[in-house]
Parts: sequence; C-alpha cells; structure tokens
Amino acid sequence: MEERAEKAAQKGSKTERWCWRLILLVTVALVATMAALTLLKYFKHFNSSRVSGRSGPIVQKYSEALQLSMQFFDIQKSGKLVDNPIPWRGDSGLRDGSEEDLDLSKGLYDAGDLIKFGFPMAFTATVLSWAILEYGDQMKAVKQLDHAHDSLKWITDYLINAHPSPNELYIQVGDPDLDHKCWQRPEVMTEERPLIQINTSFPGTDVAAETAAAMASASLVFRKINSSYSKLLLMHAQQLFAFADTYRGSYSVSIPQVQIYYNSTGYGDELLWAATWLYHATGDLTYFKYATEQNGPAFANWGSPSWFSWDDKHAATQVLMSRISFFGTKDISFAENMDLQKYRETAEVFMCGLLPDSPTATSSRTASGLIWVIKWNCLQHAVASAFLAVLYSDYMLTSQTEVLYCDGKSYKPTDLRNFAISQVDYVLGKNPMEMSYLVGYGSKYPQYVHHRGSSIPADARTGCQDGFKWLSSSNPNPNVAAGALVGGPFLNETYIDNRNNSMQGEPSTYNSALIVALLSGLVTSSSVAKTFS
Repeated sequence: MEERAEKAAQKGSKTERWCWRLILLVTVALVATMAALTLLKYFKHFNSSRVSGRSGPIVQKYSEALQLSMQFFDIQKSGKLVDNPIPWRGDSGLRDGSEEDLDLSKGLYDAGDLIKFGFPMAFTATVLSWAILEYGDQMKAVKQLDHAHDSLKWITDYLINAHPSPNELYIQVGDPDLDHKCWQRPEVMTEERPLIQINTSFPGTDVAAETAAAMASASLVFRKINSSYSKLLLMHAQQLFAFADTYRGSYSVSIPQVQIYYNSTGYGDELLWAATWLYHATGDLTYFKYATEQNGPAFANWGSPSWFSWDDKHAATQVLMSRISFFGTKDISFAENMDLQKYRETAEVFMCGLLPDSPTATSSRTASGLIWVIKWNCLQHAVASAFLAVLYSDYMLTSQTEVLYCDGKSYKPTDLRNFAISQVDYVLGKNPMEMSYLVGYGSKYPQYVHHRGSSIPADARTGCQDGFKWLSSSNPNPNVAAGALVGGPFLNETYIDNRNNSMQGEPSTYNSALIVALLSGLVTSSSVAKTFS
C-alpha cells in the first residue's frame, strides 16, 4: 500500500511537472504571438508579394553620363598624377603636409578652388563606396568600375595619411582666405598651404565620424581585391569612430573658421552613419546596438526626415538601416528590432515625400518637378534624394516587397524609380532651360563654370593676382570641366551662366559622387545584393 501511495505520488508529481511545462509553453507561445503582432503593426505598410528583380538592358544615355561624370574626379586630383587622362591637368600639391612630415599630396580639391576640405571629401568617399557596393556590377557592365576604385583609393590614401595617430586627424589643407585672394591653376599654386587638425583638445566628432564612415565603407569595397588595404582602412575606421565618440564636439565649434565654408549643424547623424557602416563592415552587434537602442533615441530623428547632404546623413542612415530590415539580421533583441523598424518607417516617410502625387508629397520642388531646397548648390539635394529613391526601390525589389503605402495610397518600386529618373533627366536637359547641368553632356551645357583650372589656359603663365583676368574673361572656359555637376537652377528654373556666379555655377566632388551613384543605379534595371560581403 505504501508502495502504491509512493507511485501515485510520483505519478502526481510527473503530472504536475507536465502541467507546468504546458503552462510555460503556452505562455511562451502567447508572448511570441504578441511580439509577432507588434512587429506586424510596424510591417503593415508592406505587402510581400513576389517581385521580379531581373536585370535589363543598358540605358545608353545614362551610360554616357556616368562615364562623363567619373572624369571630374580626375580633374580634381591633387598629387603626382598617374596615367593622367586630363590633358590640361598636371602634378600639384606635392608638398602638402610636409610641414608635419606627412604626405597629404593626394586627395581631391573639393570644388572650383584649391582647398582640400576633409569633411566633404570624406563624404565623397562614403557615397562613392556605397555606389560601388550597391551597383558595382552595373558600373562594371559599362566599364567604369575600375575607374571608381581608382578614384576612391585616391581619396582613402589621403585619409589614411591624414590620420597619423588614433586621436588626431588632419581635416584641411590650405587657407580658404588666402586661396580666394588668388585665381590660379593648381599646378602653379604660390600661396601657403597650412594644415588644420582635430584632436582631443579640439575635437571634431562630425568630421571624424564621417571619415570613419568613409574608411569603413571603403574597407568593404576593397575586401576582395586588396585584403591588406581593406584591413588597414577598417583599423583606421574603428580608431576614428572611438575618437569621435569619446571626445564629442563639433568641429565647427572647435575651429570656428570652418563655419564659413563647411559648417556642421550637428554630429549625431555622423555617429549613427559611421556606426551603421561599421556594423556592415564588421558584423559586430556593438555598432548595431550603438545606432539603435543606445543612441537612436537621441540622434536618429525618427519620424522627422531631413534632406541628405554632405552635412546631414539622417535620411541616408535611415535607408542604410532599412537595408538591414529588408534583408534581415541575426541575434538582435526585440527592442533593437523595434528601433530598426523606426528607421525604416522614417525612410518610408522620406520616400513618400519624394513621390510627386503622394498625399504627403513635399512642396520643396520646382514647377517642373525638380527637388529644390536651397539656392546654393540646389542639385545636391535633388540628386541625393533620387539616389536614395533608387536604392529603396531596389531594396523593395530584392526583398520581394511589392507595395509602399503613403497615407493610405499605395506605390510600387517602379514609382520610386520613375521619380529618380525624372530628377536625373532634368539634370541632363529635360528642363525649361533645355540645357544639361552636367558639363560636357549634350549640345548645351554651362560654358563659364566657376573653376580655376578650367578657366585658365594650360599654357598661361599667371601668378596669384594676375590670374583674375581669366575669372572676368568674357570668353568661355578654355578647358572643359567634363563631368562637373554645377550647382543648378534657381527656384524659377533659370540659370545664369557667369563665371562669377559660384552659387549656381560651381561644381563639387560630392555632387559628382552623388550623380555617379544615381547613374550607376539607373544605367540598367536590376536588384541589389542582399549583403555587402
């Protein structure tokens, strides 16, 4: 009897344990269901029907424009030129950095002057890297991939040398005030070329983080073609990010003189941008956590999109983080996933604002449909927005996401692509002026570009001051700055082709990186790779 009682007790104990297991399983299932329902709330805008991502034929006009745009990087090169394809350019800036025993001879002059500004130069490298990573196959199809690699490495070689120690970065070569008192070719520069650096005493989180983003993204580009160089870039990227984050402060505050030319409006966006690129480059969840639960609430501006530019990386970070949302990642927490969806939702808001017939369409555009935000270098925002639209469209295609909802109205990936096409076609001549804003493209384009090297004959013997006669010359530029993307039209869609009109007529390397990225995405129709590895 005692034995039966003991067995009955054991049986009761087993039954009790089974009941508790069943309760636990049900509880877990309920929690999982609730989590899934919560996630579905964030995914409600997306319908995952199958969408074809087949590549299409080469679009010849975009192929020609891409090849042309790549040439402007060659025009802007400083240093000892190798296999120089520009007949009116030669070696320049060979002693840059020598006062600190550094070789800062490479890199790019940022625009029509002869200064190397580190902030926009690093941005140029990041965007060019992104374009290669997403659309390298398209570049290769039109024989521009090697050229893109060469242009990128010319910048990153400079950035490596500009970072001689973990907490020290040289962010400018040349004095803009001195430079603007001269009008001369870079090959015969006579003014002094002082250096500006950031360090622990004079921090520059914004420029250090942007340079980290450039190094991290470039490390992905070179990973399979030059592994040792890729590792070197990644080491610099990680050091620069740690420097940027540890010693927080805007370089515009530390070094007030930079405010006149490339003033930074904040550094939170660059920290998130760099962390996102470092996550892609390393797979280290530390960087993902940094950009989501740790710093996203403070810096991400969720729900409030802004325009992508050399100064503001919010929209680009939202799109780049959306990439992770579209294609998945492992080992992230529920809270981090929620933050990831906030990035994607904000990217959605940005995309809906771009679509001209969306209920939430932005009013920041011309009568003909060009995105137009500010009068200085207006094309930067139009081209940058179009590039992000092409990317988002291709993310949708690759992830087989058919629909984007904008305040109740549905759109397809082709709608985003068509918006991007409208912007680049405007740039290439489909505009009220019936002119191309890409120098050298078509039969009508700016002849009086605000650019020193382009405006002075290659055989002219000019010094600092007497070169100004070429600035005021009534003759068109003797050297065509092929591939230069000028600032663009006024809001009323007029353009004054005058060499003194730097507001509209000065090209820049960051404009070139953006137009190269956009054209690379449009030169043929295809989806993107799900990973950068």
